[in-house]
Amino acid sequence: MEPWCELKDKVVLVTGASSGIGREICLDLGKAGCKIIAVARRVDRLNSLCSEINSSSSTGIQAAALKLDVTSDAATIQKVVQGAWGIFGKIDALINNAGIRGNVKSSLDLSKEEWDNVFKTNLTGPWLVSKYVCVLMRDAKLGGSVINISSIAGIRGILPGALAYACSKIGVDTMSKMMAVELGVHKIRVNSIAPGIFKSEITQGLMQKEWFKNVTERTVPLKLQQTVDPGITSLVRYLIHDSSQYISGNTYIVDSGATLPGVPIFSSL
Repeated sequence: MEPWCELKDKVVLVTGASSGIGREICLDLGKAGCKIIAVARRVDRLNSLCSEINSSSSTGIQAAALKLDVTSDAATIQKVVQGAWGIFGKIDALINNAGIRGNVKSSLDLSKEEWDNVFKTNLTGPWLVSKYVCVLMRDAKLGGSVINISSIAGIRGILPGALAYACSKIGVDTMSKMMAVELGVHKIRVNSIAPGIFKSEITQGLMQKEWFKNVTERTVPLKLQQTVDPGITSLVRYLIHDSSQYISGNTYIVDSGATLPGVPIFSSL
C-alpha cells in the first residue's frame, strides 16, 4: 500500500460535502482514517453522510457536520471556520469543493445576478474559506494543505453557455498559484485539481445520453468510465499526505486525457 493511502488523525475540512465529488471525497477520507468536518448548506444530507462514516469508525466521532453557505459574508465564514477548527483542535487540510455551473446561457443573455452568484460560490467563497483556515494554520505553525477543486473548463477556457463558470474556475487556478507563493513560508501548500466529467449522482443523466457516449468514445484517449473514487480521491489522499510536502502551486488535470486532442479529432463528429 502506498504511504499516502493512510491518513490517520489528519483533520480535513471539505466544503460542498453533501453530494457529488465532495461526498465521495469524505467517504474515502473516512476509510483513510481522517477526521472530517463536512460543510455544506444541506444539513440533513451532511448528517446522513457523517452517520455513515461514524457508524464504521472504531475511534469514536470521526466526522462532524457544519452548515455553511460559501456565498455568505466574510464574518459568517470566519465564524464557521473558527468553529470547525475547534471541533478536533486543528485543520490539517482544506478541500474547497463547493461550486456551481450556473444556467446555460450565452454571454449576451447572462444576467449580472447570475454572474455574481457563480463567482461568489466558485471563487470568492473558496478564497474566504481559505483565508480564514490558513490564518489559523499559520498561527498554529503546523503547516497544511489546501486543495481547490477547479475544472477543465478553467484549463481550456472554452465551455459554451458557461461564461461565468469557466472564468471563475480559471480564477481558482490562479488563486491556487498566488496563495502557494505567499503561504509557502508558513509550510502551507496550495494546489488545484481540475476534473473532467466524472460519474456521480449529479452527472448520471448526462453520462447515459447516447450523444455523450459517442463524443467520449471518439475524443477521450483513455476509454474509461470516470469515477470520483479512485479517480480524484487517490490524488486528494496524496496531496494531504506529508509525502507531497514539496508539491505546491500545481493544477492537476484529471480527465482521462480529454483536454489533450481538442475537439474534434475525428471529422465524423
